[in-house]
Amino acid sequence: MVDLESEVPPLPPRYRFRDLLLGDQGWQNDDRVQVEFYMNENTFKERLKLFFIKNQRSSLRIRLFNFSLKLLSCLLYIIRVLLENPSQGNEWSHIFWVNRSLPLWGLQVSVALISLFETILLGYLSYKGNIWEQILRIPFILEIINAVPFIISIFWPSLRNLFVPVFLNCWLAKHALENMINDLHRAIQRTQSAMFNQVLILISTLLCLIFTCICGIQHLERIGKKLNLFDSLYFCIVTFSTVGFGDVTPETWSSKLFVVAMICVALVVLPIQFEQLAYLWMERQKSGGNYSRHRAQTEKHVVLCVSSLKIDLLMDFLNEFYAHPRLQDYYVVILCPTEMDVQVRRVLQIPMWSQRVIYLQGSALKDQDLLRAKMDDAEACFILSSRCEVDRTSSDHQTILRAWAVKDFAPNCPLYVQILKPENKFHIKFADHVVCEEEFKYAMLALNCICPATSTLITLLVHTSRGQEGQQSPEQWQKMYGRCSGNEVYHIVLEESTFFAEYEGKSFTYASFHAHKKFGVCLIGVRREDNKNILLNPGPRYIMNATDICFYINITKEENSAFKNQDQQKKSNVSRSFYHGPSRLPVHSIIASMGTVAIDLQDTSCRSTSGPTLSLPTEGSKEIRRPSIAPVLEVADTSSIQTCDLLSDQSEDETTPDEEISSNLEYAKGYPPYSPYIGSSPTFCHLLHEKVPFCCLRLDKSCQHNYYEDAKAYGFKNKLIIVAAETAGNGLYNFIVPLRAYYRPKKELNPIVLLLDNPPDMHFLDAICWFPMVYYMVGSIDNLDDLLRCGVTFAANMVVVDKESTMSAEEDYMADAKTIVNVQTLFRLFSSLSIITELTHPANMRFMQFRAKDCYSLALSKLEKKEREKGSNLAFMFRLPFAAGRVFSISMLDTLLYQSFVKDYMISITRLLLGLDTTPGSGFLCSMKITEDDLWIRTYARLYQKLCSSTGDVPIGIYRTESQKLTTSESREIASQDWTSSLVSRKYSVNHLKSQISISVEEWEDTKDSKEQSHHRSNHRNSTSSDQSDHPLLRRKSMQWARRLSRKGPKHSGKTAEKITQQRLNLYRRSERQELAELVKNRMKHLGLSTVGYVLVNDCSSKFQLCFMNTVIQGWSCKQCGR
Repeated sequence: MVDLESEVPPLPPRYRFRDLLLGDQGWQNDDRVQVEFYMNENTFKERLKLFFIKNQRSSLRIRLFNFSLKLLSCLLYIIRVLLENPSQGNEWSHIFWVNRSLPLWGLQVSVALISLFETILLGYLSYKGNIWEQILRIPFILEIINAVPFIISIFWPSLRNLFVPVFLNCWLAKHALENMINDLHRAIQRTQSAMFNQVLILISTLLCLIFTCICGIQHLERIGKKLNLFDSLYFCIVTFSTVGFGDVTPETWSSKLFVVAMICVALVVLPIQFEQLAYLWMERQKSGGNYSRHRAQTEKHVVLCVSSLKIDLLMDFLNEFYAHPRLQDYYVVILCPTEMDVQVRRVLQIPMWSQRVIYLQGSALKDQDLLRAKMDDAEACFILSSRCEVDRTSSDHQTILRAWAVKDFAPNCPLYVQILKPENKFHIKFADHVVCEEEFKYAMLALNCICPATSTLITLLVHTSRGQEGQQSPEQWQKMYGRCSGNEVYHIVLEESTFFAEYEGKSFTYASFHAHKKFGVCLIGVRREDNKNILLNPGPRYIMNATDICFYINITKEENSAFKNQDQQKKSNVSRSFYHGPSRLPVHSIIASMGTVAIDLQDTSCRSTSGPTLSLPTEGSKEIRRPSIAPVLEVADTSSIQTCDLLSDQSEDETTPDEEISSNLEYAKGYPPYSPYIGSSPTFCHLLHEKVPFCCLRLDKSCQHNYYEDAKAYGFKNKLIIVAAETAGNGLYNFIVPLRAYYRPKKELNPIVLLLDNPPDMHFLDAICWFPMVYYMVGSIDNLDDLLRCGVTFAANMVVVDKESTMSAEEDYMADAKTIVNVQTLFRLFSSLSIITELTHPANMRFMQFRAKDCYSLALSKLEKKEREKGSNLAFMFRLPFAAGRVFSISMLDTLLYQSFVKDYMISITRLLLGLDTTPGSGFLCSMKITEDDLWIRTYARLYQKLCSSTGDVPIGIYRTESQKLTTSESREIASQDWTSSLVSRKYSVNHLKSQISISVEEWEDTKDSKEQSHHRSNHRNSTSSDQSDHPLLRRKSMQWARRLSRKGPKHSGKTAEKITQQRLNLYRRSERQELAELVKNRMKHLGLSTVGYVLVNDCSSKFQLCFMNTVIQGWSCKQCGR
């Protein structure tokens, strides 16, 4: 074994322990040199400079002493004037000589000596090589004038009574005050307002002018009227205020000359000071000043950080924030780096907002501006991204930096952050509440395809309203729709609730049904006291505890409700009920006719393979009495509840064994193996056993695996869902997941086609290649050929996403112009296509599927204006495209973030409803169709009982459409369709929406009777102007072409002339829709596509045209619609 001690070399002598203790004495023999730094500061001059100038605190003390010394000299001058007896006579000697007592002279000499010594010392320390620069400074000249005569009088006693203008020391005091304030700011490391400094300078300048004028006139009038100081003060005030009474005036020419000189000085100095003050005032108005520290400590405030503040964003925030009673005393401090907009300035001058909203121009990345906003004392900070930018990633990066800066400056301030792209969300995980725009946007677009008007439902839930919209409307559906729009989500502890306290120990389904039956509230979710996860409709297995937090939908929260006894309630119901028809039921309680879709929170406990149905009673019971519905049990019968296996397809319809085998071999259930961004919630989905090669994802190009080049060749059994987007962003992944959720029956899966302007990257393709029937195609909705190739004629829904490149425009509201025109083109070309659109600005929803001469749309426009004049936050809700769920703006979800300040659970509930998050035991949103066979249920209350007793579902609303048929006499034949919606509970993970969609369409053909036709045929050559005004552009061009052809052609035989006349008549009879159909069919033939599918759709459209503009929501009966 090697001896380690022998291997270690000994330490050098100077590193031994003895040398470490006693010091190394051998360093003098080395070649090392000891260097001392900053030797220039060891000189006497540098030490004095360090004490008098460089050191902040000692310099501040010197300035304060100098300021006090100058004030003392002015005070001694006033004392000398007051002690002096006015001498008789008008001799000029009284100007140059005064009476000064010996003690007073001694004090003035002492002050003069100290002041002169300090001035000379500071001049020496600040000397930089030019002595005349030091001597010719005005403060130095004034110091010489006031101090040197007193020093000379020490050696020449006869000069002790010589007059010295000591009152000029006030200007030196003003100069010392300015220097003292600058040193004060440096010492305490806090920059005071420039406005404060300028006001202080202006006041000190004005005081110095007045004091100089007072002392000068009083002294010069010693040979005149012998004015005292008070009379001089009176004269100066009257003169400088331009009043000029004339009772006190200077008498000697010297005093008059002095007054003229002082007025000239004032006319030069004061305007300069006022100009600087006005400039600073204007700049302060732009920047907003500061939020008072005293107010921040005594009042509550929140801070809103934005890149640029628009009037729409401001009003949405203020209306939603101050809609809650307990926030009325809060202040809102807006921190924005840009100058205040003209419209914003006009709004903030309204008294209602000017007393509660403070605008500060500054950056959240500067601690100085955060200090101005008193961020460390704020109750919350809202950080919003600018969505109207071309580079949305850059906007997210700015938001992230703002969030980091606020968290670093005020760690205890709650953060409410809005982010645009999901891949940037993990950077702000520390924020208390985060809303990712693209996640919510694509999830709502997907659910709109399978569950009608999900976007409308979510928007109405997250907006604060009293439900008073539309109550003055003559139409019943607008009253119902407006009243039910006031429903919101509230929470309360079970044992403290009047609504739910009696259901302790009962099942959740029992509590939900009976609370709705008794109080008209809809219990949708619950949360255990020791658990942070919210469960939506946990089903009949869940037993309510006293400490549970209940989440319910109602017009107002329970704390603001009053309860009547049963007798009073019966009398009120009798007096308020109004009846319609022979049914003798309230109009708002009738389910109406077939076509209803119920949106429910569905119970996830397994049922029979036939799925949930509203089964009819026996024939005999139908004739004898009204059919009965099974009661809702207090505690679920465990024997009837089956165990659920997530891997089994419990929602699948009955299939043959061969179909089951082939289906199981094709699809599997599991979690997607690859997520395109960090932070996406895992969702249980239908997946392929093996991922599809990237070449097979391209719809319009064949590869070695398949030879299909268009949607028709694939032979899909279900209709397509087409998504038109600019790029395949990571948020688009959230569109696919809800449509491939595991509880969606395999037979109902719709093929998804992504129509992209730009090719997707490999990361996105890696994420979608595991999902069945998902394809992409590079193209644009501007191109008709691309639309036909992607299978628009076989599509059930066309989703148009607002393009990022068009979100910024010179005029803000023009950002949606291209999207609106493209959707209008789609609507005219493919009338039977259901188009779902996302816009940037909610105000542009009125242009969707625009019809200039539609009387019903004009009436709704007037209704919207009336509601806006009344101050409604939801004036756009009556627009038919929004009410039907065909258009929405993601900016409408900004209120979700604002509402989270009061309801911290709103984001979690919304994510659960949209399927963005999954919680074991929680439900999911789905819809079910109510047909004519289900009308035996009759009322919404009985539907509630039927769903709760049979399937454990909790209905939360009704989606009702009403088609209006226009004839030539403009009469309307109404056929109503109702869609209801419900939530479904799931006792395992993965929860999303499911629905069945049924659309009824009808056609109105533009035809004329034979008399009108013959009249036009005989006079068509002389009616060009009327043709241009009465007919659309395409038909007008066709008629002009026919006329030119008939004029220029040679005279034909009678048979040929009849043929031309017949062709011309056919051209005239062609409607605009037929011309558009011919255009589409010609393009399909040119591309080699079969026109069979489009011909069938067109033939159907000849009888049924989509009357989307007449599609309305009759009512979200979340509360009382069925009672």
